[in-house]
Amino acid sequence: MKNIVIGGAWPYANGSLHIGHIASLLPGDVLARYYRAKGDRVFYVSGSDCHGTPISIRAKQEGVSPETISERYHKEFCTVFEQLGFSYDLYTKTSDPKHKEFVSSFHQTLYSGKFVEERSVKQAYCPSCRKILVDRLIVGTCPACGAPTRGDQCDACGEILDAETIVAARCADCGTSVVFQETTQLFLTISRLEQELRDFLNAHPYWRKNAIAFTKRYLDEGLRDRAITRDLDWGIDVPKAGYQDMGNHSVWKRVL
Repeated sequence: MKNIVIGGAWPYANGSLHIGHIASLLPGDVLARYYRAKGDRVFYVSGSDCHGTPISIRAKQEGVSPETISERYHKEFCTVFEQLGFSYDLYTKTSDPKHKEFVSSFHQTLYSGKFVEERSVKQAYCPSCRKILVDRLIVGTCPACGAPTRGDQCDACGEILDAETIVAARCADCGTSVVFQETTQLFLTISRLEQELRDFLNAHPYWRKNAIAFTKRYLDEGLRDRAITRDLDWGIDVPKAGYQDMGNHSVWKRVL
């Protein structure tokens, strides 16, 4: 008997599910049933992503708290999956105390290693709305291809972006040009793992062609270290000394 772990995508709890969500989640359920039929021990898990910018945006639009939004749609998701007959062994949520405990523990383990470091970085701020802008709240022009883009990634060319590189960056809510201020965040130094990632890629030639192509592209262009914390008012607190204090704009440091 084999132990089979199947992790389904975690849908954002900021709106109702649609057919595209189901299409992407259904293959996991098919695999789970297949391996159970073979007699293997299956752990088919997923959950609702109850944190992040999309939930905060929806909450602001409706004039309620992010928790109210996420709980509403998490309950709706659970009902939908039950009615469709999904066979999750565990369907949870990122706001569950057990999930928060695991995330905090995992982060503390990362901090004890050599691949997380503290850096001062520029942070987008809207002087009109008087708020810090995370990547999804920034719009502008992609510096790589010239297409309209958000602050995290260009959908037109796939370029991974940093907010300060966006041409004519504006606040997505009011259209005001953003300004940049200094903040301190924790970064995962992915660039130090290039050889390990190349070896892992080469050991899996049976991956889908587009997965191999995208992975090779990121490696060849040079891996970018990524922040694993942000200044947010809705999320899981950073379990590190000095990161629990309120910031200049009344937000907490949160893990991604």
